Amino acid sequence: MSPGKRILDLTLCLVLGLLLWPVVLVISVLILLRDGRPVFFLSERMKTADRAFLLVKFRTMTTDPQDGGVSGGDKAARITATGRVLRRYRLDEIPQLWNILKGDISFVGPRPPLRRYVEMFPELYGEVLRSRPGLTGLATMMFHRREAQLLAGCRTAEETEATYIRRCVPVKARLDLIYGRNKSVCYDLALMSATLFGGDPARKRRS
Repeated sequence: MSPGKRILDLTLCLVLGLLLWPVVLVISVLILLRDGRPVFFLSERMKTADRAFLLVKFRTMTTDPQDGGVSGGDKAARITATGRVLRRYRLDEIPQLWNILKGDISFVGPRPPLRRYVEMFPELYGEVLRSRPGLTGLATMMFHRREAQLLAGCRTAEETEATYIRRCVPVKARLDLIYGRNKSVCYDLALMSATLFGGDPARKRRS
């Protein structure tokens, strides 16, 4: 990660932390009162091809010790009423400011993958994870809705896994690699702006 990118991350993280701490407090209390503990969901993700960390989110599902893989239609029944609202507006991702502050992820980059997919496709993710994972990114902007549509139709964990591996991993990796070839502080700012306000900052960058 370049010094300029890290300075941008830290500056935005501290500003947003100061602005959003009341929101974090309110959401935490709501989850605690409506859904009980735990308030936060910790998920092992990969920072590099061989280094893991714990990604922090607000919990949006009922707990399941056997849970694994990405979320598809097979897990829809486990999403809480509070969780549906948080997911709709991506408020469940606010705690990832902590991961940005620690340097686990950046504001912009590939979404951090689960270990199982890195182990399935080590060469592919070895290339993708040359860029620091991010809260948002080119693949998030261009493919997130399509991915959600594809996985929502899956009714079993096996179907979700097969669909994700066959139809999502290659597309997301291609977009992540395009980002990796073009990454800069200015491009990060454009992607963050597009995440907040819409638009297509990738149009001139596709290659």
